[in-house]
Amino acid sequence: MNNTPFSILSRSRASLISLFCALLVPAAWAQVQVLDQVVAIVDDDIILASELQERVAGVRSTMESRGVEMPDDETLVRETLDRLILDSIQMQLANRYGVRIPDAQLDEAMTRLARQNGLTLEQFRVAVEQSGQNYGATRESLRKDLAIQRVQQGNVMRNINISEQEIDNFLATEEGEAMTQPEYRVIQALLATRRGEDAASVEAKETFIDATLANIQGGTDFETAVSGVEPYAFTGGDLGWRKLGDIPSMFAEVVPTMTIGDVTKVRSSSGFHLVYLADEVGGERLVKQTDVRHILIKPTEVLDEAAAEALAGQLMERVKGGEDFGALARQYSDDIGSAAEGGELGWTNPGQMVPEFEAATAAAEEGVVTEPFRSEFGWHILEVTGRRDKDFSGEIQRNQVANYIREQKYQEELDAWLRKIREEAFVDIK
Repeated sequence: MNNTPFSILSRSRASLISLFCALLVPAAWAQVQVLDQVVAIVDDDIILASELQERVAGVRSTMESRGVEMPDDETLVRETLDRLILDSIQMQLANRYGVRIPDAQLDEAMTRLARQNGLTLEQFRVAVEQSGQNYGATRESLRKDLAIQRVQQGNVMRNINISEQEIDNFLATEEGEAMTQPEYRVIQALLATRRGEDAASVEAKETFIDATLANIQGGTDFETAVSGVEPYAFTGGDLGWRKLGDIPSMFAEVVPTMTIGDVTKVRSSSGFHLVYLADEVGGERLVKQTDVRHILIKPTEVLDEAAAEALAGQLMERVKGGEDFGALARQYSDDIGSAAEGGELGWTNPGQMVPEFEAATAAAEEGVVTEPFRSEFGWHILEVTGRRDKDFSGEIQRNQVANYIREQKYQEELDAWLRKIREEAFVDIK
């Protein structure tokens, strides 16, 4: 028997055509009243003729709706049965591993599927039923797909390793450079000047441009500012998302120096442009980080709320009196993770801490211990020891490349894994 995952029917052509005819001529079924048949045994599972017929009909319908060229009937049946066999093997593995898709997770997946079709979940249910399909069966089919996906990821992802050298090598390629190049969404408004136009008229237009730019910088919406027609009308519009190399050369020097929301004036042979940077991806990503340390005092049955607050206040006074913050943290802090490090939390990003801690950190003067404050964890005092803007663009680019390489490797590893489980499975085509 040929055990490759996409060529698994090993019976004679006549046997396959016979099976195909039984499946695709329902009128003959109605006349002869043929009972359901087993078309394949797959380890501890079986595939019925009715399952194959239903799947063939679904594949045919999908291909027709998408305008995809239909294979011949024999190929369609063979490839569909191949897929059913692989699904059976993977579902048996899912059951063996104890994979379960809870109803809540299935509901979320159904909602995403509906949203992809521009529908609410209820509208999606109605659309499915109006198309002649059973909504409950559709849900269970998706549950099965999710279980198979989890089995695939669990078995394939562990075989994928991406080294820093691989990332470096890809970044050095032309494809890598193109992938990680920043993209900008630029909107431009042009106040045109004519060749040979008198100097006074050009000066008047530039004065108008400067006034419009000042209005925008003063808070007027860009679209509103350039939509007027008196005394001059602007032309131009949204250039869409473009890599730097695809941006018109007259704007290419200024756009990378702008931040989102900036507007600048550019002069060209066509006239005066107002260039607005509406959005950007892949460029510099500065994050305001804070280096902070703290002491946490948790109320307990022995140390009540008031006593915990009082102890935090005493520790604050001792630090202000000259005692070492780190030594006091190691002795008193109830934050196991940071106490041994003298209360050091390291460089933190916005949103990383609970709201009360974030607020106290933002308000703190650098090098000055704060008053005690309460969070859900207990009473804190903290000291900000440094602030900085860190550029994460390099890390973002490397993560982007790593995800791309992972996707490429995933498909290769998945194909290899599917061949492996197919070869190891017992399959008997009837």
